[in-house]
Amino acid sequence: MIIAQIESQIRYVTNINGETTDVLVPVELWQQLISSINSDNVSGLAWIDEQEPKAQILADLQESVRQAAAGQTFPASELWDDIEA
Repeated sequence: MIIAQIESQIRYVTNINGETTDVLVPVELWQQLISSINSDNVSGLAWIDEQEPKAQILADLQESVRQAAAGQTFPASELWDDIEA
């Protein structure tokens, strides 16, 4: 979406002195903006995932491999339980 399209959807709120105090943004546009802010265009990862320390990513991967080698498997539905909570 180009800037002109975004600007045409935004409404400004002014106070009694005519000073702009707030901005009204349609929900759909807001969700698109937040989505684009929260993800990296190259990797597609959310900002929080991009900021996770490499040591933590490696530790999580090692733990997953250890669990798989030990035969500890989980239903796919459980993978998303912590995300929905």
